[in-house]
Amino acid sequence: MDEKTVIAVIGTFDSKGEEHFFLKECIERRGLRALTINIGARSPSPFAADLDLYQEIIRESKKPKAMSRDEAIQSILGRAKVLVRELHSKRKIHGIISAGGGTGTYLGSSIMKTLPLGVPKVMISTVASRDMSQIVGTKDITMMHSVVDLLGLNSISGPVLDRAAGAVCGMVESRWRPKQERKLIALTMFGFITEAAEGIKKCLEDMGYEVIAFHANGTGGMAMEELAAEGHFHGILDLATHELADDLMGGYCGGIGPERLQPLPGCNIPRLVVPGGLDCAVLEFTRNNIPERFRDRKIFFYDFRSAIRLNEGETLYLAGQLAEKLNQDPSAVKALVPTGGWSEADRKGGPLHDPVMSEKFVRKLRENLNTAVEIREIDLHINDPSFAKAASTLMNEMIQARA
Repeated sequence: MDEKTVIAVIGTFDSKGEEHFFLKECIERRGLRALTINIGARSPSPFAADLDLYQEIIRESKKPKAMSRDEAIQSILGRAKVLVRELHSKRKIHGIISAGGGTGTYLGSSIMKTLPLGVPKVMISTVASRDMSQIVGTKDITMMHSVVDLLGLNSISGPVLDRAAGAVCGMVESRWRPKQERKLIALTMFGFITEAAEGIKKCLEDMGYEVIAFHANGTGGMAMEELAAEGHFHGILDLATHELADDLMGGYCGGIGPERLQPLPGCNIPRLVVPGGLDCAVLEFTRNNIPERFRDRKIFFYDFRSAIRLNEGETLYLAGQLAEKLNQDPSAVKALVPTGGWSEADRKGGPLHDPVMSEKFVRKLRENLNTAVEIREIDLHINDPSFAKAASTLMNEMIQARA
């Protein structure tokens, strides 16, 4: 294989052969090379594919006729994931594109997820208008809705596929790099503590760091954990631990996995943890349709969502859960608690302000934390500029000490 930029064209060629061959032609017409990989489980590629996993897995199986459809699909998918990772690690592919319906989208996106951040990934899908949260997950996959079903080429599907090919070709030619190399700090944030995040970002940038912000909406926190495990960051300022509250209550920013706030295997990254947003859970209701079970709560009406103040049982549970996670690597973490409030609505006179409940959280956290984990309280609101300065200074001290 030559040094020309190569795009992997991967898909179920047994059912979408014409479409994928067309993608190959569109890519090569733009001066790049296409590497075609068939992952269809029903028959060989109808055209000469560079790599035909049907031939490799199914035909070479000792009992191909005994293999069910789902077994065949999983066998091919497993092999494709390993193959694509190997091709990328050896610099033999520089981007990937696929097209498909429900099965094709599942297969294509599953394979794309094995590639690291920054490798262009384009998925043309007939089901892109559905909920893609599980399909895309934490990865930088570009989903493009085919609008029409993919049954051969026509005057609508042809231009859609051609534009998708143009997109992935343009993406692999991206050359932007930051002007200077700086140490990176991951910062979690969400709407109720935007002022804090903006202040911290400026303070840390003034100290010479680059700040990478993550919306703590469930997916965002998990994406941050994955990138941290890959070694992208020198420090984590976990300002928005709100995902724990929403995950407990089935809220808008839930859906996190057990990896959230867990120690990062093999990494030595200092993490400063703040209870940003742990005063409340954000649920999808308005003042016109308050669920019966929450009508006795303190409520902050926001937009189509509303935040409820957590009760004592929920508050103490989260304090115990957070302590349990931080105790697993006490040498790498510190906690910083703004006693003036943890969100926009949790301040003196605010609809969620409840300093007694916050005190109970801190007391429980202290009782359960390993004594090696330092926890500092500061008499400020989380959105106060002075808190941003204090959090940034402590984060910098932790990074310098670890260095």
